[in-house]
Amino acid sequence: MLKKDTRKKVLDLLKSEYANTTTALNFGTPFQLLISTMLAAQSTDKRVNIVTKDLFRDYPQANDFLALSLAEMEDKIKTVGLYKTKAKNILTTCRLLVEKYKGKVPASREALMELPGVGRKTANVVLSIATGFQAIAVDTHVFRVSNRIGLAEAQNVRQTEEDLMKNIPANDWSDAHHWLIWHGRGICRARNPLCTQCFLTEYCEYYLSLNSANEKA
Repeated sequence: MLKKDTRKKVLDLLKSEYANTTTALNFGTPFQLLISTMLAAQSTDKRVNIVTKDLFRDYPQANDFLALSLAEMEDKIKTVGLYKTKAKNILTTCRLLVEKYKGKVPASREALMELPGVGRKTANVVLSIATGFQAIAVDTHVFRVSNRIGLAEAQNVRQTEEDLMKNIPANDWSDAHHWLIWHGRGICRARNPLCTQCFLTEYCEYYLSLNSANEKA
């Protein structure tokens, strides 16, 4: 794992490159952000935005979704991954939001995670973007990039979140989540990362280990 002074340099570089970035999901309300984030699991933000463009136009609030049958909900989101499970979870979530929270999205992680289909990552995304609560949502990009660079040294998502919370100043948690996502999408890709285009190679543990291995070969 990177030392404290090196972590600061890495975070400063990420902040400089990706300042003011936010989610690529299109939404108008906290409720729509919640639904979009639920849909984004095993799918791309681009695909989700295509689906929600018409969905949110016709059904903007939780109560509106309850007019849909399960089959109708499935049909409207069938181009995203795991759409059958998501359709069931979304309708149940909308019913709970209407019955328990008057259609509003609860503003606590615990309450959000009681909704079907809402795990810690989804709850953290909604809290950090919709409420300003500082949280690090660890998706595949954040997990990969942070462990490659050396901001984390973990084998699972939960431990990665813990490492990042220790290694990133608390007031940067939500922003750093986006820095790592955009770096993962553009440069630090899962396959064939673009290390020759990366501005972090001087510090990145993954890149330095590759160079070391090549030198020994």
